[in-house]
Amino acid sequence: MSPSSTVLLDTTVLIDALRKRNRRRELLAALLASGHSLATSTVSIAEVYGGLRPGEEPGTRSFLAALDWFPVTGAVAECAGKLKAALRCEGQTRSIMDMIVAATALENGIPVATDNRKDFQIPGLALFSLP
Repeated sequence: MSPSSTVLLDTTVLIDALRKRNRRRELLAALLASGHSLATSTVSIAEVYGGLRPGEEPGTRSFLAALDWFPVTGAVAECAGKLKAALRCEGQTRSIMDMIVAATALENGIPVATDNRKDFQIPGLALFSLP
């Protein structure tokens, strides 16, 4: 991966960074310092806001505002639906939210940083290695 690449942060990484777990803030700072761009899917934004605890909104809003946000386009939605259907045919059940995040990464040619690697085992999808 080139030093100037974009990394798509899944909800798990966002929550860990917001709650200061697993040294995710240090990892994200190091990625920025090495020239990476940090992004997320608008689906992950919704998931984060859906799980906020009292008092977390101001810090969350500030943190998320520093990221690039990828919207759910028609192409992303179609890709996500096809991914979910293909996996279902193989006997695998995945959430549509995870498939939208995966499709966002695939459509934009960028890797996903996630702690749910098993849910993102999708042909052609690059996963960013987390420490």
